[in-house]
Amino acid sequence: MADWTMARVQDRLELAADVFAQMPGVKPQGYFNAWPEYFHSFADQVGQEPQMRRPLPSPRMITEAEEAMLWLRWLEKDDARIVWLRANRKPWKPICWQFGLSRTAATKRWQFGIALIVWRLNGRVPPRRRSQRFVVENADRLSRKIVL
Repeated sequence: MADWTMARVQDRLELAADVFAQMPGVKPQGYFNAWPEYFHSFADQVGQEPQMRRPLPSPRMITEAEEAMLWLRWLEKDDARIVWLRANRKPWKPICWQFGLSRTAATKRWQFGIALIVWRLNGRVPPRRRSQRFVVENADRLSRKIVL
């Protein structure tokens, strides 16, 4: 498989968030609707906009989304939550309030989380004694020579 980059991992996580948002909701067993199906007549539909429904995600998209969710296991709990919230396109302000971080600190933790995933997907383990900055800066250069 091709080398993973930070942009590619971000896209895959955002796609996973979109797939899970499109999935039908989980209902308790025995849930049903007793109301009969209402069929609109032609007169009812005159002047109305047609309702377009999004198609359900394909099995391949669901498999890729589940695989992307497993990547979050490689991160610390808070970092994984920040990465997932950003994949769901949640604004930075509520994320910062939730975790009690400044905007720059939350951004750095998000970048570090994405970089760790990139390292792991490219078959490498980031060195523990190196800084977060080193891990983030060298995430996209894994296929090339790492700057020491």
